[in-house]
This record gives sequence, structure tokens and C-alpha cells, in this order.
Amino acid sequence: MINQVGDEKEARKAVRRFLAILVVIMPAPKQKPVISIQDVKMSYSLGDVEVPVLHGVSFEVYKGEFVAITGPSGSGKSTLMYLVGCLDYPTSGTIKLDGTDITQLTESDLAQVRGKKIGFIFQSFNLVKYLSAMENVSLPLMFRGITAGKRAELAKKFLEKVGLSHRLDHKPSELSGGEQQRVAIARALAGEPELILADEPTGNLDSKTGAEIIEMLEKLHAEGKTIVMITHDPGLAKRANRIVRIRDGRIEKGG
Repeated sequence: MINQVGDEKEARKAVRRFLAILVVIMPAPKQKPVISIQDVKMSYSLGDVEVPVLHGVSFEVYKGEFVAITGPSGSGKSTLMYLVGCLDYPTSGTIKLDGTDITQLTESDLAQVRGKKIGFIFQSFNLVKYLSAMENVSLPLMFRGITAGKRAELAKKFLEKVGLSHRLDHKPSELSGGEQQRVAIARALAGEPELILADEPTGNLDSKTGAEIIEMLEKLHAEGKTIVMITHDPGLAKRANRIVRIRDGRIEKGG
């Protein structure tokens, strides 16, 4: 009987050792990128002249990453954000969002993808000046067919999340720059998007308020949000966990 118990224990140990070895030698399944950009080129027409902006850009962003796209003015980083954000079509190349090639979608389908999968935070806030904070956050949800009661519930929830429970009925002119950007962040979050695109999110703010906003983005990243931030500020870019540097329409580093 004693020998039998001992044999069973040894057998279990052997199985555990074998499983441990499998964990080491078997590669983890490869994660699919949230964004995949392959050989994207972009030119604009100025009369009879074609002005190239992006020259065969390729890079990927994976779920849960916080990526900063940085570079000098005129490098093409904002154009790249507009393409990733389904706001424009590239001249050539492919852009896949969750495996779907968005360059092949109609403008109507592109708008649907943009509304459901992407939350935008702009440097200039882009709030409607005659609407309250609650109404500004609710507005994009209306175009998704969400009921008025649910819109109000979500708007209140996310305004509270960004610390504006006491500013629900205030219009942009009654809010500070930092508070307006918090409303913009709440608006981006309310649709529960898979991806947040932030274009110079601290550009119109003083250093103290800007620090508060970047800390908020870091917190969202820690909660699992995928964030792509456009910035010309190297110090701000270092707060991300990966930097993609672009210059003269080409990826210089981090692609």
C-alpha cells in the first residue's frame, strides 16, 4: 500500500514536470494587432501638383499598448492619425482595424466603424459650445441609436470617472481648459471604444493641467485601454510604453 501511494506521488510529480517543460518550449499564441498599417502612402493634390506626405509607412499596435507617435511639425504624424482614425483614405497601402481592411470600406461603413471602435481626444477639445458637458458626451451616442435614458446614464458615469460630477450642466465657456479636455476624454470613453486616439491632448493646456491629463491617460492604459497618442513633445512621448518616431513621412524608429 505504501509503495502504491509513493508511486502515485512520483507519477504526479512527473506529470507536473512534463507540463512545466511544455509551458517553456511551446510558444504563446501570436496576438493579432488592433491596428496593422502596411506600406501606406498618402499624397494631397494642390492644383496640378501632387504633394507626398507619407512614404510607405508600416507599423502595428497591439491590444493594451500605449503608443506615442512623435516627430517634428510637417512629419506626417497627424495625417497618419487621420488615416488610423478612419477619417480619410490613403493613396495606397492597407490599414486594418481588428483585421478589417478599412481602406476597402464605403464612407458609410467607415463612419460606423469610427463610431463604434474609436474614441477621439483632440488638442482643441472639439466640444459643441452651446451644449452642456452631459450633452456633449451624449451626442455621439445618439448617432449610434442608443436611447436617451442610456445616453444620460453613460454620460454621467464617464463624467464622474474624469472627476466632473459637479460640472454636468456647464457649457464649455464655463469650464477651464483642463475641464474641457476631461469632457472630451469622457466623450471618447462613453462609447466604450477599443481604441483611443489622442492628438496633442495637452497642447492647449498649461504644464500642471497637462500633467493631470497625461496621468489620466496612463490610468486608462493601466485599465487595459489601447491608446495611440500624437505628440511633438519628447517628454510626453516617454510616458507611453512605445514610441514610433516619424520624420519626412517615413518611420524613423519604433515601427
